[in-house]
Amino acid sequence: MEDTILKATLRTDNPKKIREAGFTPGVLNGPGTASASVQFDTSALNKVIVNHGSNAKLWVDIDGDKKYGFIKEVQKSPVDRKVLHVAILLVSKDQEVKMMLPIYYHGRDELEHRLLQVQVNRNEIEVMGRTVLMPDSVSVDVSKMELGDIILAGNFHLPEGIKILDPENEQYAHIKPLKRVLEEVVEEVAPVI
Repeated sequence: MEDTILKATLRTDNPKKIREAGFTPGVLNGPGTASASVQFDTSALNKVIVNHGSNAKLWVDIDGDKKYGFIKEVQKSPVDRKVLHVAILLVSKDQEVKMMLPIYYHGRDELEHRLLQVQVNRNEIEVMGRTVLMPDSVSVDVSKMELGDIILAGNFHLPEGIKILDPENEQYAHIKPLKRVLEEVVEEVAPVI
């Protein structure tokens, strides 16, 4: 697996001027160290987020000094969804961290062919483990599930050493009838007056 490297420079200007110049303001936080205000090339940052998610593990290169970490927070504009600010937590690869990982439900098309759909209750899962083992996201295959099936923590296959912190009986999603099918059935059964 190729390392993700994101170049950063120390930030001295205000965030508005930085954004106008094509950069995104950010902050680097680390255990026992002071925060450092930095800026990232916006297109390079967006590429990392698109390819590796909003919790991407990466190397931050500041003038040739590379530090390991992961994206902890991405602030976006509520209007156009552009990234406004990024916080990166610098850690050692063996450090234990808590993270919220996005959940992807694969196989929805196959469910729809069987007139079923996924009703998502939660789209994130809280986990803890060593940074080096931490995945960017969690996925579950719903293609062969049946009506009434519930997606619990046991449905996720995480690397050994990654522990789910959510309650054991947490329901992330369940399989239910496709909505438009239910509407058609109701229309057919409705009495004519």
